[in-house]
Amino acid sequence: MVEFSLDLNEDQRDLRDWVHGFASGVVRPAAAEWDAREETPWPVVQEAAKIGLYGFEFLANCWADPTGLSLPIASEELFWGDAGIGLAIFGTSLAVAAIYGSGTPEQLVEWVPQCFGTVDEPAVGAFCSTEPEAGSDVAAMRTRARYDEATDEWVLTGQKAYATNGGIAAVHVVTASVDPALGSRGQAVFVVPPGTPGLTATKKLRKLGLRASHTADVFLDEVRVPGRCLLGGRDALRERLDRARSGQRGKSQAAMRTFELSRPTVGAQAIGVARAAYEYALAYAQERVQFGRPIIENQGIAFALADMRTEIDAARLLVWRAAWMGRNNRPFAAGEGSMSKLKAGEVAVSVTEKAVQILGGAGYLRDHPVERWYRDAKIYTIFEGTSEIQRLVIARAISGRQLR
Repeated sequence: MVEFSLDLNEDQRDLRDWVHGFASGVVRPAAAEWDAREETPWPVVQEAAKIGLYGFEFLANCWADPTGLSLPIASEELFWGDAGIGLAIFGTSLAVAAIYGSGTPEQLVEWVPQCFGTVDEPAVGAFCSTEPEAGSDVAAMRTRARYDEATDEWVLTGQKAYATNGGIAAVHVVTASVDPALGSRGQAVFVVPPGTPGLTATKKLRKLGLRASHTADVFLDEVRVPGRCLLGGRDALRERLDRARSGQRGKSQAAMRTFELSRPTVGAQAIGVARAAYEYALAYAQERVQFGRPIIENQGIAFALADMRTEIDAARLLVWRAAWMGRNNRPFAAGEGSMSKLKAGEVAVSVTEKAVQILGGAGYLRDHPVERWYRDAKIYTIFEGTSEIQRLVIARAISGRQLR
C-alpha cells in the first residue's frame, strides 16, 4: 500500500530553501528600489540566471518532479521576496508554457532557449493573448492570421493588451484567429522571432502593483513569420479546424490550455505575497506595544492573524492538489485548477489588507513593505482569468451547464 504523506521530500526541501535564500538575500533587498523605479530589474534577472534559477533547465527540472509541486514551491518562495521582481524572472515561463502546450518537440528546442537568452545577456519571452475587446472573453479575439502560400509565411495583424514583457521580449508568442467563424476553436498560436518587422509596443504601462515587471500593449501590423512559427504545425491545425467545422467536440482553445497549465503556479505566487504580509504583520504585532502590552495579546489582532494563517494554508493545499493533478494528467472535473487560483488570489488580497490594518498608520507608509504587497496582491484576482471567470469555470464544471 502506498504511504500517504504531506511531507516534502529532500529535493523539494532543498529547492525551497535555495529559492528562499535567493529571495531573502537578493530579491527582497532590491524590491523597494525597483518598485519605485518601475523598471525591469535586469541585474536581478542576471543574478537569477547565474545561479540557474532563470532558464529552461530550471523549469524542466521542476516539471520532472512527478508530484508537480516543485514549481509552486519555487514560485511561492520567489514571490515571497517580491512579486514584481518575481514576475520579471518568471514571466517568461508563460511564453514557455504556451510553446510547450501547443508546440512540437522541435519547436520547443528551437524557441525556448531564445526566450531566456544567455547568462551574460539574458532575454525574456512574452505571451500575448489578451486584447482590448477580448480579455475574459477569449472567443472575441480580433487578431487575425492568414497563410501566404506563395511565401510559406503567416501574416499576423491585430493588437494585444497588457502583455508581460511585451515589446522587450526576444520571443513573442501570439494567439490569433485563423477562422473567426469558429470562435475560440478557430484560434492558433504563433511564435514571432526576435527582430521581426511590424511588431511594435507602447511604453511600459504604469500599474498599481508589480511595478518591476514590464507590461505593455503590442501591435502587429502585417507581421510576417515563417510557416514553421505556427506552433503544432499546419497538419495539426488543419485537423483541428476540420473537427470544429464538422461539429466534433474538441480540446480547449490554445490560450486556455496555457492558462490551465499555469493557474496553480500563479496561485502559488499569490500565496507567496500573502505569506510575506502575514509574517511581517505577525512580527510587528509581537513587537508593537500599546496600552502597556504587545498588540498580539488583543484578541482582535490575534484572531485576525489566526485567520490569515488558516487561509494561506488552505489556499496552498488547493494549489498543491491542482499542481499534482495537472502534472499527472488528472482531469479538473470540478474546476480544481480554477479553484486554486481563485482561492489564492482572494486570500492574497484579504491577507495583505489585514496586514496593512494591523500596522495601522505605519502600514500605509512606504517605510513598511506591506503597502507594496497590498498593491501587488490585487492583480491575482484579475490576470490569467478574473475571480469571476474562475467561478464561472468551476460552476460550469460542477453543474455540467454552459453558464454565462
